[in-house]
Amino acid sequence: MMNADNKLPAHPEPGVPVIARLNTEGLKTLYLKEVRRFFKVQLQTIWAPAVTTLMFLVIFAVALGRGDILILGVPYADFLGPGLIVMGMIQNSFANTSSSILVAKVQGSIIDVLMPPLSAGELMLAWVGGAVTRAWLVGLAVWTVMAVAPGVNVPVKDPLLVLYFGTMGAILLALLGILTGVWADKFDHAAAATNFVIQPLTLLSGTFYAVERLGPTVAGIAHANPFFHVIDGFRAGFIGVSDGPLGQSALLLALVNVSLWFLCYRVVKSGWKLRA
Repeated sequence: MMNADNKLPAHPEPGVPVIARLNTEGLKTLYLKEVRRFFKVQLQTIWAPAVTTLMFLVIFAVALGRGDILILGVPYADFLGPGLIVMGMIQNSFANTSSSILVAKVQGSIIDVLMPPLSAGELMLAWVGGAVTRAWLVGLAVWTVMAVAPGVNVPVKDPLLVLYFGTMGAILLALLGILTGVWADKFDHAAAATNFVIQPLTLLSGTFYAVERLGPTVAGIAHANPFFHVIDGFRAGFIGVSDGPLGQSALLLALVNVSLWFLCYRVVKSGWKLRA
């Protein structure tokens, strides 16, 4: 749009927003900041979880996998591998968002994130996008290590199941990480959430055993754990067999993520514990 002399571009009218709907440039910048933040220390954030997960596989496969034990019709190592992959993914997704927000709060640099013209939804998209990216990089690293490790087979039988449940699990933990980062005032708070909430729910989600072998009461409790549905659906994409109804699991995760997204949006938009 030009002025009356057709020489200089006219300024927008007062009150007319320059960024009408989505601040794509700001969203891209914050997303790249989140990715570069963990990628600069990729030895710690990507490859270290791969080595730790491989140690879990070796220990449990040696301790419990002797005698050609079959779980859900596959060798124990093959049953264990996919669960460990997605377990590493979701744990790192949680760590990415919770540490990003908490470190910014402790260092006082959270103002640099809140001051730019980014809405609460755009902030969440960037935070969750960075966490999901890290989760899949960790997953690929763990899968690569397992693919060349002897004694375990991790071929992908249904890529759509792997993609859906892996992504939904990463989003679920990323949103929980946002809530934890906003709530926590110090690193002890975030560690408490990890040790007393995330780790127990992850370890009791059927990663190391089949829920079908448990009693009806315990199995019912396990099915109420959304982490179980993430791991079961993701593992089904590798071994072709699930420990529960995949359709219900997919729907449950979608509903949980939508609910958590709405909750996170309200919390971030309110500025609770983010704005001094």
